[in-house]
Order: sequence, then structure tokens, then C-alpha cells
Amino acid sequence: MNVLERVFYGNTLLDWIIAFGIIAVAFTILKLLKRPVLKRIKRFTERTSNSLDDFLYLAIETTVVPFFYYLAIFVALHYLNFNTKVSQVLKVAILFVGTYFILRLISSFFSYVVYRFLDKGGTSEGKQKQARGLIMMIKAVIWILGFVFLLNNLGYDVTTIITGLGIGGIAIALAAQAILGDLFSYFVIFFDRPFEIGDFLTVGDKAGTIEYIGIKTTRMKAISGEQIVFSNKDLTDSRIHNFKRMLTRRVVFKIGVTYQTTAQQLKQIPGIIRGIIEPLDKVTFDRSHFSALGPYSLDFETVYLVEGPDYNEYMNIQQRIYLEIFQAFEQEGIEFAYPTQTLLAGNAFVREREPADQ
Repeated sequence: MNVLERVFYGNTLLDWIIAFGIIAVAFTILKLLKRPVLKRIKRFTERTSNSLDDFLYLAIETTVVPFFYYLAIFVALHYLNFNTKVSQVLKVAILFVGTYFILRLISSFFSYVVYRFLDKGGTSEGKQKQARGLIMMIKAVIWILGFVFLLNNLGYDVTTIITGLGIGGIAIALAAQAILGDLFSYFVIFFDRPFEIGDFLTVGDKAGTIEYIGIKTTRMKAISGEQIVFSNKDLTDSRIHNFKRMLTRRVVFKIGVTYQTTAQQLKQIPGIIRGIIEPLDKVTFDRSHFSALGPYSLDFETVYLVEGPDYNEYMNIQQRIYLEIFQAFEQEGIEFAYPTQTLLAGNAFVREREPADQ
């Protein structure tokens, strides 16, 4: 008998040689074509401005090329004859691997869509961290549906499974209403973007910087250093002040001078304050007026605008303005007012300072 006609595991030696030859030739061709083809596709994607071709290149490199290797093995094994049990095992294995590659491609596409959505508002590391929870949920749904599809193709009745999932889902929804409320609030935060990681917020009497946005909770680092954990629903139901998005800060301050100040000095005060504020960088002077006759002072109200949301920079500017006002008033002999009362005694009067707590 010819050696090539000898039977091993239901197939002749020649059949085994042909099968392994198909695998070897296919792998060699793929190996030779992989680098130049991918290199040419890469050059094409670098010349374009859109990101879709970049996604397609990545999908080809990580999913399509490995799928062709798997396809070569499938064709080679399909050439051979096996008994019913082995054929069934190979069929299941082929179905598993094929489903895996398809689901991987679909989940990668949905990840691309989510990140593409984020690109419209300008990408940042914070936004990408925020999107991870949503991507994780989408991938979980895709893989669950893929598993149900796989069971259906293996001959199992998935109707009972789907019905069970529906009833179980209703029971879980009733038992976890708070969790679902936080989950839907997460979607509101993600798509509506009232705030993002890195934004400085005040929520009620709490203030701090957003560090993490999760599916159920959002974490804020308070000014005093501790971490504050909010449920997502609490945040979406609250009035939030987002200082990170503040383009300008309007500052109003009042000063009072004594009633012994002369009319000429009173006329000079708005000009003195204007001359101090106008030369400053990132500051726009609005107005300064003699605003009121107070019970123990002549009051002036000043308004100016500071560009940008940085609180430290605002405090530095305010400190500089106050110090220069104090210096200018000292040079002009203008006195700041403080709580006083006047006691009349005949033709004389005595001016006394009131206690600080009055």
C-alpha cells in the first residue's frame, strides 16, 4: 500500500498533508501581504483628516487579519473528514471563534462612535475616563446578545432564556430603583455635560473639583482636602454652580469713608479707584460711584470684571487693588469709616468708637 494512502484518524496521509499545506501556504501569504498592505493603508489614513479610516485600519489590523488566519485553519479542517462527534466539536469551536471576532468588531465600532461623539466637544482625558462606564455597559449588552445568538445557533431554545431575562429584569428594576435612577442620571451627565472631570463646582454648601464620574456615584475633592461622594441622581437634582466654565467674574466691593471727608476728596475717590483698576492685566473696570449716605460712613460702590475662572488669580488681583486703595487714601488724607456714635454736650460733641461686635 502507498504510504500516502494510509489512514490516520479517518483521513489518508495525503489528506493530512494537503490540509497542513493549505494552512502553511495561507499563513505564508498572509505573512507576506500583511506588512505591505497595512503599511499602504496606514499611509492613506495619515493623508486624510477624518478618523473613520483610522478606526478601519485598527479594525483590520486587530480583527480582520487574525480572522483570516482563523479562516485558513477552518478551510483546512473542512477539507478533512471526521466522525460525527469530532465534527460537532469543530463546528461549535468555529462558531465560537467566528462569533468572538464579530462581537469584537461590533464593540470596537461602538467604542469608536462614543469617542467620536466626545470629539465634537473637544477631547480630554477627563472625558475619556467619563466614557469608560458607558462603553463598558454597551460592550456588556453586545456580548450578552452575542451569547444569546450563539446559543440559538447551537440549537438551544432561547425563548425561555429571553423570557426569564425579561421577568428577572423587571424584578431587578423594582428592587433597584435607586441604582437605576443613578444610572439614568449618569446618562444625563454624559450626554448633557453639565460638568466634566476637572470642573470646580459648588453643590449646596459643598465645593470642590470633580475627580471621577462613575455609573452610580460622582466623586469630588473638597477645598478642605477630603473626598465627597455624591450619587448621580443627587447631582442632577441639585442646583450646580460650575465655576470652570465662568468666562468672567464680576466683582462688587464697597468702601466707606468718614463724614469728615471734604467734598473735594469725595470727588477724587472714584477717579483714584479707576486709576488703580484700569491698568491691571485681565481686569476690566466697570464703574465706581458715591452710592450711599450710611449711618456712620459715606459709601462708594465699585464694580470690575476679572477674566477667567481662576480663584487664586482673582484673590491676587483683589488684594492688590485693596492695598493700592489703602496707600492712595493714606497719601490723600482720606480716612476709612468705622462704627461710631456722637454724644452731644452743650456746644461740644464727643466722637466715640463703638465696640467691634455692634
